[in-house]
Amino acid sequence: MGNCNGLPALYGGSTAPAIESQGGGGQSTSGPPPPPPPPQTDAITVNPTEKPVVPRPLSSGIGRVLGRPMEDVRSTYIFGRELGRGQFGVTYLVTHRETKERFACKSISARKLFHRDDVEDVRREVQIMHHLTGHRNIVELKGAFEDRQSVNLIMELCEGGELFDRIIAKGHYSERAAAALCREIVTVVHNCHTMGVMHRDLKPENFLFLNTSENSPLKATDFGLSVFVKPGKKFGDLVGSAYYVAPEVLKRSYGAEADIWSAGVILYILLSGVPPFWAENEQGIFDAVLRGHIDFSSDPWPSISSGAKELVKKMLRADPKERLSAVEILNHPWIREDGVASDAPIDITVLSRMKQFRAMNKLKKVALKVIAENLSEEEIMGLKEMFKSMDTDNSGTITFEELKAGLPKLGTKLSESEVRQLMEAADVDGNGAIDYIEFITATMHMNRMEKEEHLYKAFEYFDEDKSGYITMEELEQALKKYNMGDEKTIKEIIAEVDTDHDGKINYEEFVAMMKKGNPDVVTNRRRK
Repeated sequence: MGNCNGLPALYGGSTAPAIESQGGGGQSTSGPPPPPPPPQTDAITVNPTEKPVVPRPLSSGIGRVLGRPMEDVRSTYIFGRELGRGQFGVTYLVTHRETKERFACKSISARKLFHRDDVEDVRREVQIMHHLTGHRNIVELKGAFEDRQSVNLIMELCEGGELFDRIIAKGHYSERAAAALCREIVTVVHNCHTMGVMHRDLKPENFLFLNTSENSPLKATDFGLSVFVKPGKKFGDLVGSAYYVAPEVLKRSYGAEADIWSAGVILYILLSGVPPFWAENEQGIFDAVLRGHIDFSSDPWPSISSGAKELVKKMLRADPKERLSAVEILNHPWIREDGVASDAPIDITVLSRMKQFRAMNKLKKVALKVIAENLSEEEIMGLKEMFKSMDTDNSGTITFEELKAGLPKLGTKLSESEVRQLMEAADVDGNGAIDYIEFITATMHMNRMEKEEHLYKAFEYFDEDKSGYITMEELEQALKKYNMGDEKTIKEIIAEVDTDHDGKINYEEFVAMMKKGNPDVVTNRRRK
């Protein structure tokens, strides 16, 4: 199997970065088209004069990357064979000691995280993977551990190999198969962009198949170069991989549209088996990208449909403002499944989570608020960035007007009544505004409940006398703090949750209620 969770050569700095040379794999520009580009690693230079991070004393037991107590990953997981290797560390096959479930563990060597930017980049990678968790086409981060030797990222195991390897094996795809893969790739881009993230290193090596079947889901991985973005914000650091880099990246002023360009290059390769821009060396590739000439005359392009060519052209427009957005690509006639547009609106992750939250009973809403208050910084950093972008007056709360203005920036259109419904649902304490914890509560992914300690802490919040049950009186007292403790609400909750009809809620009933309607939450072992 290929490198299941690809490791970039460096996670390096923001000062004077450069893209690693592709080597001498290209052919003369006067000859036939080259083979597909070789697998690439990205090297980002760092300023050698920058002051290194001074590690915290090991006796403190606090990790300098994640900033929380160190944990021994090997007490929970058995390490197996190596799956891949990069500049900073190694990816291993690991098995959970109790459940025997298999995962991939990306172990990033702590001694190689020498500069402050290196540490920040790893920290941001963890934050972004937590932020994007739960999407069908993104490799899921199950947990992050730090010990004295390394930062260990436990991720779902992808056993189908890289998209790059399948392109090599096939030469190129049929239009139907290429459209299906492009849909998955652009769905990832759409999800990233609506969640305020730019990937910055989209390429076939960074897409993995979950399994070996022909119809396996495609998963994006390696968010080591990804960043949080805001509308209008431009970046200037030169990162990515030469064959896939957008012209505005080379000009050192770019935004999220650069991901669309990279996806367009991948689509060109899926259809033809060769990259649209190539040369004998890296500078030659850059020059070709800046010239922007795309060959649609060589085989197999004469036999490829006009719809496919039109879409490639619109994804590879030199001016990022003229490039199609992810939503426009997904609605393009060629990319639609069987040429038919779905009636279902394209999913906006935050919006769907808020709607899911709106449908929950009041006990579950307050319990989730307790969980949200106990999440680690890296788990909520992405949502924190989204909250700050909506809280335009920096008041610490989101008003109805701010929510109404902020949601369209995520790429969704809602009526005023729909915005008001979401506002009222997220405003747990009913004070007319959404505070920071309320926003996290309403928009976090439900897999936060996979951790038993989160569930038990929420249960204990209600079970004040530690009897092992939540009584009607305890429920009433807890909900009164949020103006929810009316008699009708209490009776409705008890009727829904108290399955053994003893008039109170035990831990198992509480867990069943919390996990009801959350298909991606795996039930943990029972607490004794």
